[in-house]
Amino acid sequence: MAEKITIRDLLKYRFPGNLQYSPDGKTLAFQVSRSDEKENTYRTDVWLIRNGRPAQLTSTADASIVLWQDDTHLILSRRTKDTVPGTTELYRMDINGGEALPFCVLPFGMSSLKETEPGVYIASGMIDAEDPDAYLDSEETRKKKLEAKKSEQDYTVVDEIPYWFNGRGFINKQRSALFEVRFEPELSVKRITPAKRNAGSWKYYHGKIYYTGTTPQRHRLMTDKLYAYDPATGKTETVYGKNNLSMGSLVLIRDTLYVQASDGKTYGVNETNAFMRVDEDGLTYVMKPEYGLHNSVGGDILGSSQQSWETGDAWYTLATEEDHTVVYRFDEKLNLKKIFDMPGAVSGLSVGKKIALLREDAVHGPEIWEIDKNGKNLTKLTTLNDEALAGKYIAEPVRIDYASEGEQLHGWVLLPEDFDTEKQYPAVLDIHGGPRTVYGEVFFHEMQVWAARGYVVFFTNIRGSDGRGDAFADIRDQYGEVDFRNLMDFTDAVLQAYPNIDPKRVCETGGSYGGFMTNWIIGHTDRFCCAASQRSIANWISFSWISDIGPYFGPDQCGAKDIYRDTEYLWNHSPLKYADQVKTPTLFIHSDEDYRCPLPEGMQMMQALAQRNVETRLVIFHGENHELSRSGKPLHRIRRLQEITDWFDKHTK
Repeated sequence: MAEKITIRDLLKYRFPGNLQYSPDGKTLAFQVSRSDEKENTYRTDVWLIRNGRPAQLTSTADASIVLWQDDTHLILSRRTKDTVPGTTELYRMDINGGEALPFCVLPFGMSSLKETEPGVYIASGMIDAEDPDAYLDSEETRKKKLEAKKSEQDYTVVDEIPYWFNGRGFINKQRSALFEVRFEPELSVKRITPAKRNAGSWKYYHGKIYYTGTTPQRHRLMTDKLYAYDPATGKTETVYGKNNLSMGSLVLIRDTLYVQASDGKTYGVNETNAFMRVDEDGLTYVMKPEYGLHNSVGGDILGSSQQSWETGDAWYTLATEEDHTVVYRFDEKLNLKKIFDMPGAVSGLSVGKKIALLREDAVHGPEIWEIDKNGKNLTKLTTLNDEALAGKYIAEPVRIDYASEGEQLHGWVLLPEDFDTEKQYPAVLDIHGGPRTVYGEVFFHEMQVWAARGYVVFFTNIRGSDGRGDAFADIRDQYGEVDFRNLMDFTDAVLQAYPNIDPKRVCETGGSYGGFMTNWIIGHTDRFCCAASQRSIANWISFSWISDIGPYFGPDQCGAKDIYRDTEYLWNHSPLKYADQVKTPTLFIHSDEDYRCPLPEGMQMMQALAQRNVETRLVIFHGENHELSRSGKPLHRIRRLQEITDWFDKHTK
């Protein structure tokens, strides 16, 4: 009998990411993060793949890859105990040997850096709109400002929304700015965007810096404008100034610049972006993809990396079709060719002489794979997680097709080892977040843990999920209705296919949107023996006024055109309205720095149950945010999964 996958196996996994080919396309650099149990954090090493062979480049730098300076030198960033707040330390490393050496200190918090022409770089970074030129401060002035901030550390003052953002904390008056950076003959930094403007995607095109941007006025604007900055004159012109489009990424293919944008009129804030060509006199609509151009296949040990890549003559991007990630190639006229299409998830890529993929499937954790530019000859290059999974029983997904609400849907079941049709089993229904994400045939640690402990685990993609176009994903004003019926029909289909599942020992869980659905389910049925609601939504009215995305996401998803006058829409879709009907023992998992689905959402639901003497428990994780299950501190991730598993065991054994 194979070994069982355990909760603590999380500590053994390696998380690759940030794939970047060298300029000549021959050497692939990437990062690998690993758990440090003693310090309850992660350490990051830099690796290389040359001639198909991976090798670890660093072991103590704990650094992140910024970019290739040339074919043999990497620019890395790292934080140390001596790093001055609000600055970025850059290091230069020769891949042929030697330690990473100090390169420079940028006087702002940098998020990206890219060369536009020899010796000239554009960096994006954060500034304070009320002190936008702090990057010019002398060391003495910087120290005085830091001391002044320390004297104010017991207070937080906000005067705009969103004043906080998940994973970033309080962001009042923070803006994303663009800087022109030169390293020779000495470090030179110049901010090129206005102090109050949030700069988005940018591209160097015809000698100018084109960028999307918005200027908040006490609240976040849902539309963007397109600007062009001329380095030669220092002047900025408005290329597109109407307030009717939400803009995403700029894409440059050969000599044609596109912006991805949507007016949201048909499908709301989740509508797929169309491509619009950037012309001298504005924007011209070209086409709208059938599928979202990103990976939305969920997982709990997936790595992360850039999801699209420009090569000059083409643009490569990930897309989600049905329940898996594909790779598209667009030419200058946006003609599409699908070059990779296999089950599983691809969460990042880089394009050089070949195409490197950060990929995961049903029996492999995240690894680096490679294909030719025509999509052929898939080769696994790394074995980062092979040792952690060696000799373990991995439950492979068994597909179940079913019909619900006029739709043909499907899901999967994971079976315990040596599944016996004569034996009765407990089960777990696991609901994905989003809702516009999908489950796929990938290695999902929490599900494998439950299968190893004797549970049948089942999961599906219902209406509202990604991968089948905007119309299928659109469940505005239908939350808790068609999606709830889909889930109940799927549960029925699983119990019919596996009649030896004990219907009195079926558990249910989900996070984010899945947490909302958990809260909704327990108020509309008592068929589950227990539930675990994670980072959830209980009350769309309160959510709309405290979540970082609440003011626009809540009303949009609930069909409320006027948030003040259409509150019945928000309340009717709120699980809290139906809490007086709950009988199911329910565990709530929340993080106190989750600003996407804030802690008060779980608190409201938990208090409603406790007041009615329904068995409940709320576990609050301090210092964690919405990403607890995916990138929270190692010991916190273990405690989260232990809490849920113990709750299931308590109510099924």
